[in-house]
Amino acid sequence: MHGHSSKDISKFFIAGINYKKTDAAIRGQFAISNEQYASLLALAPSYGLHELFVLSTCNRTEIYGFAEQAGQLISLLCTQTEGNQDTFNQLAYIKKGPDAIEHLFAVGAGLDSQILGDYEIVGQLKVAVKFARDHDFVGTYLDRLVNGVLQSSKAVKNQTAISDGTVSVSFAAVQYIKQQFNSLAGKKILLLGIGKIGRSTCKNLVDYLETTDITLINRTADKAAELANELGLLHAPINQLPQYIDNSDIILVATNAAHPTILKAHLEGKTDKLIIDLSIPYNVEIAAQDLPNVHLVNVDELSKLKDETLQKREAEIPKARLIIDEHMVEFMDWFEMRKHVPVLKAVKTKLQEIQAFPPYLQGLSPVSTTFTIDADAKIQRVINGMASKMRRVNQRGCYYIEAINEFIATGSN
Repeated sequence: MHGHSSKDISKFFIAGINYKKTDAAIRGQFAISNEQYASLLALAPSYGLHELFVLSTCNRTEIYGFAEQAGQLISLLCTQTEGNQDTFNQLAYIKKGPDAIEHLFAVGAGLDSQILGDYEIVGQLKVAVKFARDHDFVGTYLDRLVNGVLQSSKAVKNQTAISDGTVSVSFAAVQYIKQQFNSLAGKKILLLGIGKIGRSTCKNLVDYLETTDITLINRTADKAAELANELGLLHAPINQLPQYIDNSDIILVATNAAHPTILKAHLEGKTDKLIIDLSIPYNVEIAAQDLPNVHLVNVDELSKLKDETLQKREAEIPKARLIIDEHMVEFMDWFEMRKHVPVLKAVKTKLQEIQAFPPYLQGLSPVSTTFTIDADAKIQRVINGMASKMRRVNQRGCYYIEAINEFIATGSN
C-alpha cells in the first residue's frame, strides 16, 4: 500500500456521474482509459490519496476511496478527464460512509445499471479493482468491501429474478436491429471492437439474428480471427476498415478509443447504414448523424427499450435490497471487529511472552508441559474467544484480563 491506510469509515467516499443526469456525450468527457487510470494512480499520493479505484463504464465514471474530503478524489479524477472539474461538480453525486458503501453494493448488484440487472457491471468492477490492486492502491478494507459486494451480487443473481431474461446493452442493440429490418437477408454486418462488450454483442448477433454474414475487425487482429473462427464468422485487418465500412449495411462499434474511429468522411456519399455506437466516449464522429444515409444510435437510446423482461426485473428489486442489507450488515460487523485488532494483537503478544516466561513453564505440571507444544493453537483459541466476546459487547479492558487468566488457567490444568 502507498502510505498508511485509513480505517475511518466516515472518510470513505464515492464521487461520480452516471446516465441519470448526463448523456453519453458528457459521460464520454469523463471516461477513463487504462493509460489515464495509470496516470491518475501515479498522481494519487501527491493528493494525499492512498486507497482508491475508478469505475469507468458506458453508464458511469465513479471514483471510490478514502480521503479527508471528496474534493480530493474529484480533483485527482479530473486531472485525467477531458471534462473539467466545474462540470463534474455540477453533475456529480457524492456519498460518504455507509451511504457510499450502500451505493457500491447497489452498483455491483446491477440495481444502478442503465438496464436494470445488467451484470456486465460485475466484470467491469472486477477489472477496475484489479487495476488499482496491481498498482498497490487496494488495502484490506477495500479488498474486503469489494469481496462483500461481489458475494452480494452473486446472491442477488442466484436468489432473485433480477437478471432473468436476456437484457443487456448488447442484447438491446440486437433488438434494435430487429426493429429496423424486416429481414436481414443480404445485409452485411460489421462489428468493430471485440473487447468484453464487443464479444457479448457478437454472440448475441449470432444467437438472435440467425446470420453469419458478420465481419469482425479489431485492433489486435488475432483476437478477431480467433472469435471469428469460433463462431464461423468473417474477419479482416484494421487497415481494411474503410473498405468494410463501404460494404456494410449495419455497423456496430464497441471500441475503447479516446477519439472517434469511424469518421463522417468514411460515410459521406455511401449507401444507407445503421450504425450503433456502444462506445463511451463515442467512437463514431457525432457529425456523421447529419448525413442523410446514416442512422446513428448510442447506448442512451438503446437503454430506452423497455419490455416485459425489464418489468419482471423491477418487481425483484425489494428482494435484492434485502440481500444487500444482509451483506452490508456482515461487512459492517467485520469493520467494527477490525477496530479491536490492535488490542487482540497486544493480548496475543502478551500471551506468547507469558508462555515463554521460565517461571510460568516451571509451574506447569508434566502433562501441561507437553501441552505447550500446542501453545500457538491454545493462544489462538483464547484470542478467538476474546474476539467473539468483544464482538458481542465492546469492553476491551475487561476481556484483556480475562484472556490472560484463561490462558494461565488452561495451561496449569
